[in-house]
Amino acid sequence: MNGIGRDIILGLIPHGGAMCLLDEVEQWDETGITCRSARYAAADNPMRRPDGSLGSACGIEIASQAMAVHGRLTAPAEGTPRPGFLVSLRDVRLAARSFPPDAGPLTISARRLLGDARGASYAFTVMAGDDEWVSGRATVLFEAPA
Repeated sequence: MNGIGRDIILGLIPHGGAMCLLDEVEQWDETGITCRSARYAAADNPMRRPDGSLGSACGIEIASQAMAVHGRLTAPAEGTPRPGFLVSLRDVRLAARSFPPDAGPLTISARRLLGDARGASYAFTVMAGDDEWVSGRATVLFEAPA
């Protein structure tokens, strides 16, 4: 599937307003998602440092939001959505200390490696053009049903 805009994304994840760092879902399927965003460069990005720069580790949050959208898009239609919690990061690579403000739109990709009703493990990358800025693996655990 493809073509999901920011308004729909805002309804899928708990990150609201400026804290939602994704602009669109380009494509998704049962195992992965690709999103785009220029929000990292927005002046109202709440993760910016006092000097206006954005640390490249913030790319983990951007990728985590893509994973959250993927989880919602692939969840069973019935039942209440369960929050997920990032509990582990592995093999994280940061290309620089900060994102360059003029790198252009980011492409965020997340591919589910494993998953069941209790949680999921993803490999992720955050790229600007052909340059990989952040990559790694993340494990998300879901809140137990009430």
